[in-house]
Amino acid sequence: MQLTLEFGGGLELLCDSVKIHSVNVDLPAEEKKLTMKHLLAWVRSNLIKERPEMFMKGDTVRPGVLVLVNDCDWELSGQLETTLEDKDVVVFISTLHGG
Repeated sequence: MQLTLEFGGGLELLCDSVKIHSVNVDLPAEEKKLTMKHLLAWVRSNLIKERPEMFMKGDTVRPGVLVLVNDCDWELSGQLETTLEDKDVVVFISTLHGG
């Protein structure tokens, strides 16, 4: 499944400072659909190069990370259970800034 993943608000620094990634993500074995839970595990394993704890806490994103799926807040579509389709755009933006 082809997806576009965008990182902003400083999260791009965890991915070698690359903001936009066009990726192909395979469905997990025995699964019929790709969910955000699966995608986050894939991102942690394949894109995050350093400090994964700054992006994820447990199996979800850290508090303060805004997640948009096709410009819609994932909180409106089921968060970890949000089903992804081919060509979807997923955006991760940190709303927290150090001082």
